[in-house]
Amino acid sequence: MAGSLEIEGVYTAYDKADVLQGVSLKVEAGRITCLLGSNGSGKTTLVRSILGLTPPRAGHIVFDGSEITNLPTHRIIAAGIACIPEGRKVFPKLTVEENLRVGAYQERTEKISSARLAEILHIFPRLAERRMQLAGTMSGGEQAMVSIGRGLMCAPKLLLIDEPSLGLSPLLVKENFSIIRGINERGITVLLVEQNVHQTLAISHYGYVLSKGRVAASGLPAELAARQEVRDAYFG
Repeated sequence: MAGSLEIEGVYTAYDKADVLQGVSLKVEAGRITCLLGSNGSGKTTLVRSILGLTPPRAGHIVFDGSEITNLPTHRIIAAGIACIPEGRKVFPKLTVEENLRVGAYQERTEKISSARLAEILHIFPRLAERRMQLAGTMSGGEQAMVSIGRGLMCAPKLLLIDEPSLGLSPLLVKENFSIIRGINERGITVLLVEQNVHQTLAISHYGYVLSKGRVAASGLPAELAARQEVRDAYFG
């Protein structure tokens, strides 16, 4: 099973100030690994580093045994990594189907793209019902489905999901996390970047806590939930 990611000693800076300071973590293939942390902890910067949007100034990022640290973003995506960005980011004036097809932009075979589209619409029946609706007119929960479906359209080995609970009601958050678990059960490795500790630990196999650009704790979900410093910082 593919989709393993290894980050070793990564430093990433904006304007010469390091946001990430020696971050190391592993995402095992076929599992859900979570990255917890409050706003400003460096979570999104790490996602940007993995995708090559803000390349690290030091350290290594290895995907399925191959170094991707200094690759351009389109080659990292082509290697099998997809991202569901924070805040969903749908194309509001495109239909649901058009949004989904954007996710397969690197696939040149219409037969494969259409087969993937059919699979996504099977996973998300609500999107099948509304495939011709403009994405900008949909609810937050439906837009979250569009965003996840679009990420799956490139048949990724690893899916980076950045703050999937952001701006959603508790009921939709629960539904969203159930969808993420289902995606993982289909064999896709997941790196789940979140602030919602309870829901995240409930579906994760292993987790890391990021604080001020450093890994402050790591372990199995039950171990993280039991650690007093983690409870104080992230359980409120």
